[in-house]
Order: sequence, then structure tokens, then C-alpha cells
Amino acid sequence: MGMISPAARGWPCLVLNADFAPLSYQPLSLIPWQDAIKQVFLDRVQTVVEYDHAVSSPSFEMVLPSVIALKSYVQQNRQVAFTRFNVFLRDGFSCVYCGSGHELTFDHLIPRSKGGRTNWNNIVAACSPCNLRKGGRLPNECGMVPSLQPRRPSAYELRAMGQKFPPNFLHESWMDYLYWDVELDS
Repeated sequence: MGMISPAARGWPCLVLNADFAPLSYQPLSLIPWQDAIKQVFLDRVQTVVEYDHAVSSPSFEMVLPSVIALKSYVQQNRQVAFTRFNVFLRDGFSCVYCGSGHELTFDHLIPRSKGGRTNWNNIVAACSPCNLRKGGRLPNECGMVPSLQPRRPSAYELRAMGQKFPPNFLHESWMDYLYWDVELDS
């Protein structure tokens, strides 16, 4: 994975909870440097790691925070929201029929035309060609067997899946607080 210079990305800041765990992995809990500075001044966070870059005004200079931690712990929501992104994350960003990661769509295992609902237990990620091939039929009617049975994932399961898909940009100063096994090129 190539390292993109922080300047090209606007000096993002990793936000940790008070227990020093990221607030989220997908999407990674990042804020712009301007918001990070504001949170430092409002005394809502503590700076954990700084960049080797500062911003200044005529009377003040501040080194930009790279990692901040909230001073008060934020309880994480245990109920996972049903969203397109979370369905794709649960299914590993691949079609449950053929394994492709391209042109992903929602597929209703029990089609809406047959009373199927749009919920965790009936929706899977499917590539557009497989979704079109299945059409308004049940999987067994067209010989398409999903590689997994849909269900509501736990927050822990989604977090674990999120760790399998690191974002395109990870600054080396964040690696002590993240749990991806990646190599950063200098």
C-alpha cells in the first residue's frame, strides 16, 4: 500500500475514544486538521501524536495533531444500522453468488414481488450480472446458492470485517492505534 503524503490529504487527524480505540473503522474516524485544532482548544480532546508540521498566525503557532483522544468515553451503539455500506461490509464487498467485487447491488433473496422485505435477513450483496440473472426468482429456482445466509451482524463482527479493508491512506503515526496488518511505503 502506497503512502500518500499527509499534505495531499489535508493533514487528517485520527480520533480515538477515551479508551484509545478508534471511534470507527469503517469509515475510519478521521477529522480535518481544522476540526482537530478546534477540539484541542475547546479542551474536549488530548493530543496523542503530532505531525511534523505546524500552522501559525502572527502571534501563535501550533503543531498539527495527527492522533487525538476524546477526554470523555463515548458509548458505542451496539445495534448495527441497516445501510448499503454495512450490508456490503458484512458480505466482504463481494457478490454472494460469484465472489465478484464489481458493480455491487442489493439483492432480495425473497424478491419483493414475492413478499420479501428489505432487511438484514433478506438482503445480500450481489454483482449486477448475478442480480439480473436471478431476477425475481428465489435462489433455488435459478440454481444460485448464496455463499452466506444473510443476518444482522453484531457491531463486533462489522468491526472485525472493517479491519480487513483498510482505507487508502494510513499515516504511520496511526498504526499503534489501528489493527490492520499492512505495510506502509515511505
